Amino acid sequence: MISISHKGNFNNTERFLKGSKEIDFINLLNEYGKRGVDALRQATPIDSGMTSDSWKYEIHTSKGSYKVIWTNDNINQGIPIAILIQYGHATKNGGYVEGRDFINPAMKPIFDSMANELWREVTK
Repeated sequence: MISISHKGNFNNTERFLKGSKEIDFINLLNEYGKRGVDALRQATPIDSGMTSDSWKYEIHTSKGSYKVIWTNDNINQGIPIAILIQYGHATKNGGYVEGRDFINPAMKPIFDSMANELWREVTK
């Protein structure tokens, strides 16, 4: 026979869960969505300016799950130009243009700040 007993209560756990339920995640994510767009615009290498001006963000929610997705709709012949800049591409004459990692350095401070602020909100 197995017996389990405990002493105490779940007040702290309940308070934590109730508090996190009341956090306005959408407003926080909107703020960070805008910050991410600004960071990506500033970091995008500029030729015509079309790619840097084409950054947007979307927020998706589903059963307590939240996502911020940054998009760039500068597409030429079905190819997303931001991806070509980031990872590089072949040219028509057989050459290769090396990629420039501009997305990761631009977004790292945004991700770090967002994680810290969301953690503060959840644990207050």
